[in-house]
Amino acid sequence: MTYQVKTLADGFVYPEGPRWRDGNVWFADQHDGVVYCLDIDGKTVDQFKVAGNPSGIGWLPGGDMLVVSMENHQLLKRQGDDLHVVADLSEFHPGDSNDMVVDAQGRAYIGNIGFDFNAGDDICATTVVMVLPNGQVSVVASDMICPNGTVITDDGKTLIIAESLANKLTAFDIADDGTLSGRRIYAAVEGHVPDGIALDVEGCVWAASPYTQSVIRIAEGGEIVDVVNIENGSPYACALGGDDRRTLYVCVAPDHAPEVTLKKRGGRIDCTQVTVAGAGLP
Repeated sequence: MTYQVKTLADGFVYPEGPRWRDGNVWFADQHDGVVYCLDIDGKTVDQFKVAGNPSGIGWLPGGDMLVVSMENHQLLKRQGDDLHVVADLSEFHPGDSNDMVVDAQGRAYIGNIGFDFNAGDDICATTVVMVLPNGQVSVVASDMICPNGTVITDDGKTLIIAESLANKLTAFDIADDGTLSGRRIYAAVEGHVPDGIALDVEGCVWAASPYTQSVIRIAEGGEIVDVVNIENGSPYACALGGDDRRTLYVCVAPDHAPEVTLKKRGGRIDCTQVTVAGAGLP
């Protein structure tokens, strides 16, 4: 299938972590330190600064917004115009704190890069933490290689996370208390570095594949069943939104390096229509 991809909005630095909520698209412009909210026409309807650069975004059951501060290793809660620290993650995250999914009980699962990627440090394993609404932090997975985009199935029983630099998607069972077990490979995708991901109702995962300039749809087991090609940039994350959750929103940037992206401001939000609706969280 050939997809017609259009640009919804541009002029950003390095957009990441898109989320669909209440008719709008939210995302973190990581290298510019700003969270944006766009309407379906690409108009900015809200924006706010985040010290330490924003990454994962989510919402508590009561509607309060959560956002990860990458460099400050914090989970923040937005209340009005203020951001309050929910949890300090520095003890658990040796690398920049990264993407996040928040479940129906308000438990936040947050990964981190694990090392200084931009400095060229050696790849090393790291952890995923769970933060309860009261700020309690615990490690729920270890020996993870750059845990990144994360989704939870509709029934709330399975968490799937992209281990970007291990070229795979990993799944866990979620217990009633939020702890993870039953670790298994959901899909191995050699030749791809899966970044931000989105789940659909058929159990397939759309994954941004920045080094192939595509967004790939992966079936459980690893078969790539669909591809959306992205021109003039690399996709770093995606989300399924729209009223029927059949609009694939893609965060695109010309490069990953901050010194390049800040100069170019070539980041944008692209979108295209797909045939299978989104599912689960976020």
